[in-house]
Amino acid sequence: MHCHSHDLDMLDRRLIDSYQRGLPVCPRPFHAMAECLGTSEAQVIDRLQRLQALGVLSRVGAVFDHAMAGASLLAAVAVPEEQRDAFAELINQTPGVNHNYAREHHYNLWFVVTAPEEKSLAARLTRLEALLGRSILRLPMEESFHIDLAFTIPWAELE
Repeated sequence: MHCHSHDLDMLDRRLIDSYQRGLPVCPRPFHAMAECLGTSEAQVIDRLQRLQALGVLSRVGAVFDHAMAGASLLAAVAVPEEQRDAFAELINQTPGVNHNYAREHHYNLWFVVTAPEEKSLAARLTRLEALLGRSILRLPMEESFHIDLAFTIPWAELE
């Protein structure tokens, strides 16, 4: 679906301008957003869903420094290509696994594993290695890259 700037009213624009950063971290973030914008929680949720359906937003959610919230690392495993989906399913069932994706490489399944702390992370990976019957390449983060994409939208120029 294609969207033009004139399809977005002031509330849409204020949502976009106000919450590219600073999503409230609280039990009811949309309620907190609504209070700041002078509207209802239901309207905020409806607008965000509409903006997502229009392709204006790709994701609504918090991004946090995972190193402050526990332990994690990037992992990879080499599996037979014809069994890749079955291995991916096993990996996806492991607690703390996210971001499981295929790559055209000797290590053809990559994923991120998180845990409350390093000892639990190591235990999860050891159990997963036993389940898969394969060694897992463990790639701890050495340097954090701060991805912070937020833009000032020149609404007037888009009219």
